[in-house]
Amino acid sequence: MMDFLQKLGHKTLSRFASLGRATRMLLGALCSMPNFRKGGPLLIRQLYMVGHQSLLIIMVSGLFIGMVLALQGYTVLVDYGAEDSLGPLVALSLLRELGPVVTALLFAGRAGSALTAEIGLMKATEQLSSLEMMAIDPLKRVISPRFWAGFISMPLLALIFSAIAILGAHLVGVDWLGVDSGSFWSIMQSQVSFEQDIVNGLIKSFVFALIVTWIALYKGYDCIPTSEGISKATTETVVHSSLAVLGFDFVLTAVMFSS
Repeated sequence: MMDFLQKLGHKTLSRFASLGRATRMLLGALCSMPNFRKGGPLLIRQLYMVGHQSLLIIMVSGLFIGMVLALQGYTVLVDYGAEDSLGPLVALSLLRELGPVVTALLFAGRAGSALTAEIGLMKATEQLSSLEMMAIDPLKRVISPRFWAGFISMPLLALIFSAIAILGAHLVGVDWLGVDSGSFWSIMQSQVSFEQDIVNGLIKSFVFALIVTWIALYKGYDCIPTSEGISKATTETVVHSSLAVLGFDFVLTAVMFSS
């Protein structure tokens, strides 16, 4: 019994200590936003690495998800003679829910795992320690540009995902299934609210961007500097980020749309 309590206490204290280190890293990254003159090139490079290189999987996934949404939605709406409502059905599903959530999950798998592996490898090869020996803060030089790149990139990727998905839905709904193009766009325009749908979707994306990038960078920064430790940290990044995104999605949805 004492051994069990001892292990439980040790794990609890370890979790709180880990949370403290993660919070300290997050505050350091938030307070170390790169200035344009010195940190601009680093930030632009990370925007390319994190955002641009995630663009292909975002666009392809968005296209097919939009096509599937249109196909599934049409089969339900046509039974009620409401196939003209396909446009708002697809748009609201994407802007409120699928766009931010699916983008965050794809971002965690593509960019989040890459960030964890990169930071973990830098720790294993003592690059972070070398920076500290040269009186260079790794948080400002390494962590902060990657954090802000992820925070900026994900909302933009979510907008691109939703736009491509709507075009994919138009391709299936209008060009294949014969839904009237004018009704598709006009009813969508009348039903989609900028403040209620687009802005709330962007707020979700910014929250998910903070969560996923924070977890990815912390897992790499705090990992055991071995090949096994980096592999474990990369796996934990994808799993923990995905669970956090889904959990916070419920909370944000309840706050934003419960009324």
